[in-house]
Amino acid sequence: MNPTQTLYSSGGNSPSPHSTHPSSLFPQINRCRTMRDLSQIHATFVKSGQMRDTLAAAELLRFCATTSDLLHRDLDYAHKIFNQMPHRNTFSWNTIIRGFSESDEQNAIIAITLFHEMMTSDEEEDSVEPNRFTFPSLLKACAKTGRIEEGKQIHALALKLGLSGDEFVMSNLVRMYVMCGLMRDACLLFYKNIIGRDMAVMMVDGGRKRDGEVVLWNVMIDGYMRLGDCKAARTLFDQMRVRSVVSWNTMISGYCKNGAYKEAVEIFCEMRRVDLRPSYVTLVSVLPAVSRIGSLELGEWLHSYAESNRVEIDDVLGSALIDMYSKCGVVERAVEVFERLPRKNVITWSAMINGFAIHGLASDAIDCFCRMREAGVKPSDVAYINLLTACSHAGMVEEGRKYFSQMVNVDGLEPRIEHYGCMVDLLGRSGLLEEAEQFIHNMPVKPDDVIWKALLGSCRMHGNVEMGKRVAYILMDMVPRDSGAYVALSNMYASQGNWSEVSEMRLRMKEMDIRKDPGCSWIDVDGVLHEFLVEDDSHPRAKDINSKLVEISEKLRLAGYRPITTQVLLNLEEEDKENALHYHSEKIAVAFGLISTTPGKPIRIVKNLRICEDCHSSLKLISKVYERKITVRDRKRFHHFENGSCSCMDYW
Repeated sequence: MNPTQTLYSSGGNSPSPHSTHPSSLFPQINRCRTMRDLSQIHATFVKSGQMRDTLAAAELLRFCATTSDLLHRDLDYAHKIFNQMPHRNTFSWNTIIRGFSESDEQNAIIAITLFHEMMTSDEEEDSVEPNRFTFPSLLKACAKTGRIEEGKQIHALALKLGLSGDEFVMSNLVRMYVMCGLMRDACLLFYKNIIGRDMAVMMVDGGRKRDGEVVLWNVMIDGYMRLGDCKAARTLFDQMRVRSVVSWNTMISGYCKNGAYKEAVEIFCEMRRVDLRPSYVTLVSVLPAVSRIGSLELGEWLHSYAESNRVEIDDVLGSALIDMYSKCGVVERAVEVFERLPRKNVITWSAMINGFAIHGLASDAIDCFCRMREAGVKPSDVAYINLLTACSHAGMVEEGRKYFSQMVNVDGLEPRIEHYGCMVDLLGRSGLLEEAEQFIHNMPVKPDDVIWKALLGSCRMHGNVEMGKRVAYILMDMVPRDSGAYVALSNMYASQGNWSEVSEMRLRMKEMDIRKDPGCSWIDVDGVLHEFLVEDDSHPRAKDINSKLVEISEKLRLAGYRPITTQVLLNLEEEDKENALHYHSEKIAVAFGLISTTPGKPIRIVKNLRICEDCHSSLKLISKVYERKITVRDRKRFHHFENGSCSCMDYW
C-alpha cells in the first residue's frame, strides 16, 4: 500500500495533528479555479495510475464535494469519482455523505441513501464502519428532509457505537429533533446530556463551558422559537452562563419571526449593553424589527456601525437598510443606500420599488421598475406586487391593468393571491366596486379573506352598504373569529345613523367574545419607544400630554377646524363625540412629540390601524399651526403632513 494511504486509514475527516496535511501532497488540486482545471488533473491522475492511491482519489473527491467555494462544488462529478475509487474507506464515505447533506433537500435524501449503501457495503481491504464524523452530516440530512424515522434509527446506532458523549453528534441529534418538531425528544436529550454534564463540569472546573455546549443551547432556543414559544426560549436564554453572538442572533431573529418586534429590539439593546459586537447576521436579523416599530435613530446607528466596522453592505443587508429607511419615513435615505450598492439584484430593486410604493410615490416606483428592466434584471413576482401596490395607492387604474397583463403575458409569471389582492384594492379604491367584485368571481384561485377585506374596505370608503353587507357576511363565514368584518359593517351602519343595526352587530360580537383591535400608536423619542392607546392616560407625562391636547384643540378651532363626528361610531351626544375624537392614539402621540422634541424637529409616528378621516384632517392643520413635519405610517401607507397638506393628496 502507498504510504500516503495510511494518513486516512483511521477513517476520520482529518489526519492526526502530527502528520502532513494531505492537501499539501497534491498542491495542484488546491490551485484549481474551475471544475475544468480539476477534470484535467483527474485525467492526469488516471493516466499516471495515481487514482489507485486512496489519498489522491480522496483529495479529488474532497475538492468537488466539500470545497468551501460553493461555485466549485460538483456533486455529480464527485459521485462519479467516488464510484470509480478502487478502495473507499470511511473518510471517503464521510466526504461524499457530507457533500450531499450540505446541498438541497433532494441531495440530502441521496446522503441518507449513501449511508445505507455504506452500512451494507462489503469492502475487502478497508473498514467502512461509521465514526463520529459520519453522524453530524447524516443527521443534518435527516433534519433537512424531515426523515425522523431514519433519524431515530441513526440515533440508536450512535448510542450503540458509544457516541453518547460526543458533543457534535449530540448537538446534531438535538437539532434534528428540533427541526422535525419533536421538542419533547430534543428536551430529553438536552437535559440529559447538557444540564447533567454542566453540573459535572461545574464541580470539576468551575463551570467553564465548551463551544459545543453553547451550540446545543442555541439549537434548543431556536426550537422553541420555531414553535412560537418565545417565553420558553427566553427562559432558556436567561439560564445560559455563557452566550455566543449566535445565541443573541437566535433570540433576535426568533422574536422577529414571531412578530415580537419590540422584544427583538429590546434584546438587541441588551446585547449592546454587555458590550458584545453585533455581527453581519445580527444586523440583518434586527433591521426588520427596527423597520416595523419605526425606530429611525436605532436604524441609523446600525447603518453607521456597518460602515465604520467595514461590514459589507451586500444585497441582503442593503435591502434590509432600504426597507428600514423606507418604513421609518425617510425614503430619500433609502434611495441613497440603493444608489451606493455595488451590485443590484431583483431583491434590492424590489425593496426600492416598495419604498416608493408605501410613500405614495407611484411615478418613482414605475421609473424604478423601468430602470430595473433596462439593467437586464427580470422582475420577480414580489417586484410586481410592490409595483401594483404603488398603482393602487395613487389610483392609477390603467397603469395597474397594464402591469398586471405584462406580468402574465410578457414575463410569464403566474399571479399569486397577493397580485389579485392588489388589483381588487386598486379597482375598489377607485370606486369601481362592481368591477372589483366581478374580478374576484373570475379569479382562477379561491379568494382568501384578505381579498374580501380589500373589497369591504372599498365599500366602506365609498359608502356602498349593500355590497358591504354582502361581503361582510362572506367574511363572517370564512373567518368567524376575525373582528374586521363585524367592525367594518358596524361602522358603515353607524355612519348612516342606523344605531339599531350597530347594536345588533356589537351584541353579536359580544356573544361570540370577538374583540376589536384597539388603536395603538408608537413614537420614538431619543431612542426610547413610547406606546399610546386610545384615551391612554398611563404615560408618566400624561398630565402634560393632556394639557397639550387641550392647547391643540383650541388652536385648531381658531384655525377653522371642525371635528368630523361621523367618525365616532357610538350613539353619543355631539359634544361627547367631539371629546372622543381628541383622544385618538395618534393625536396623543403627536402631543407627546410636541412636548418632547425641539421646535421644528420632524415627528414620526407608527399606527397599527388605518388613520381615520378626522385625525387625517387634524394632523394637516397641526403641521401648519405648529410648523412641524409630521409623518404617520398607518397599516397601509405613509402620510407626510406638512404646511397643512398631506402627501397622499387625500386619496387613501
